[in-house]
Amino acid sequence: MLVDDVTVRLSGGDGGSGIVGFARTKGNLGPTGANGGPGGDIILEGINDISALLQFRFNKEFKAADGGVGSTRLRDGERGEDLVLKVPVGTVITNQDTGETHEITKEGEQITVAHGGYRGRGNYHFRASTNTSPKEFEEGKEGESFTFRLELKMIADVGLIGLPNAGKSSLLNALTGAHSKVGNYSFTTLEPHLGAYYGLILADVPGLIEGASEGKGLGDKFLRHIERTRVIFHLISAESDDVLRDYDIVRTELAAFNPELLKKQEYICLSKADMLSEEAVKETLKKLETKNKNTFAISVIDDAKMKNVTSILKMLREDTL
Repeated sequence: MLVDDVTVRLSGGDGGSGIVGFARTKGNLGPTGANGGPGGDIILEGINDISALLQFRFNKEFKAADGGVGSTRLRDGERGEDLVLKVPVGTVITNQDTGETHEITKEGEQITVAHGGYRGRGNYHFRASTNTSPKEFEEGKEGESFTFRLELKMIADVGLIGLPNAGKSSLLNALTGAHSKVGNYSFTTLEPHLGAYYGLILADVPGLIEGASEGKGLGDKFLRHIERTRVIFHLISAESDDVLRDYDIVRTELAAFNPELLKKQEYICLSKADMLSEEAVKETLKKLETKNKNTFAISVIDDAKMKNVTSILKMLREDTL
């Protein structure tokens, strides 16, 4: 199960308190109470694992270690250990208390989202010529604590979109060996799948239906994953009784969710072309070309037709290098 949108409470560790202490050596009875240690920070770090948010599915609260209490003989308390939480590259981090937003865009990138509390001072720091035996000390301060929304928007080179049963999973499997579930019924894919094709990342985005942007079917849960793709492969099944209608349904949902999606480079792929005669394929392609000239037929069981896809992927790969 892919967890791609969670809300969690993240808290920095509390600062350790300072203490009151005095030397017990005869002739040296001055203050020796030391400071506490600062609390640990909460740090989010990007990794290339889209399943990393699964750790937040049931555990909704995380807190870094508290700082240690100060000791006598001017020995400060230990600093609380930072808590580093791994999140997928492409995670948008929204502080719901402040409205501040950050984004993890590369592996190894770290963002501190909740600082640990300040340490309290011991009585040694309150000494003065007029106060040689201070008994004042400070409690450690609480660490920052915020509620965050962690929303994964996958970063992929190519997004495979289309109505349910359009052949997206089959294409991903044929190109990358991703082993996405394939079946002749709606919503075979219930979560996005990724595959790599010679360094290019391909994302199989679950099927859209009319009204998806309003919550119907799988809803708009996965539409955001299309926002990060460089190129869209829009698959339309050759078995459809109205390919233009199918095309318009998906494009309408993209526009309703985010009109900017319509500006992405798009290729129309007439999938399952082996189900039609060559003449029928040509006629269907002519219809689709009225929507987009970048239109071609594909079939995962026909190597000749797969060359249409691989040649475009080769071009995209060369542009990336």
